[in-house]
Amino acid sequence: MVWMPFVRSRFPVAVSVALLLLAPVATRAEWYAAAQLGVNFADPIRNVRGSGSLAGLEAPNFNLKTSPAFGGKLGFFPNHGILGIELDVSHSTPHIKNLDDVPGIHLSVTNIGPSVILRYPGVTWQPYIGGGPAVLVAHLGRSSTTESDTQVSLGANVLVGIRAFVTPKVALFTEYKYTDSTFRFGGAFGPVGGFDGTYRAHQLFMGLSYHF
Repeated sequence: MVWMPFVRSRFPVAVSVALLLLAPVATRAEWYAAAQLGVNFADPIRNVRGSGSLAGLEAPNFNLKTSPAFGGKLGFFPNHGILGIELDVSHSTPHIKNLDDVPGIHLSVTNIGPSVILRYPGVTWQPYIGGGPAVLVAHLGRSSTTESDTQVSLGANVLVGIRAFVTPKVALFTEYKYTDSTFRFGGAFGPVGGFDGTYRAHQLFMGLSYHF
């Protein structure tokens, strides 16, 4: 079509202009990368209901185990200001505990969440709060009662922490993060169906960040 060569000829120009406009922001931004290690305290999976041919059935809460958690962060603060953006990835294994004579089930959860961060830009101490949407990838293991099943759900993260700089570029931090989502394991019981349930977790982290 006539307009396609026009679009192709203008597209590289538009990309170049966008990069030129963003370059000063990137140059003035404070970038950082961090590693973190902590503990995941998950609430029981609540509001457990059957899905598929099991729709309409309810089950008791599924108690979850406390587990180690680990992950990393990438973020930046434009113009070294008080408002920034951060991408946080963490992984934990809050396995489902035994329920009477029903054996437990292996469960792993990967939390991927971009957050808006508001901080006090102190030289040594930087308290901060933040929050944003989360994508949770949860994997349910095969057991005597379940089939292996992986689900992806949307949720939300809220976090609060404090960062202490030990050098101008290296900081230690501690952080609390709260996660809320709904898991939908539609194939947990094979062709029969699965279950849905509310997942909420409290995580405590300690970490090390490097600021560029």
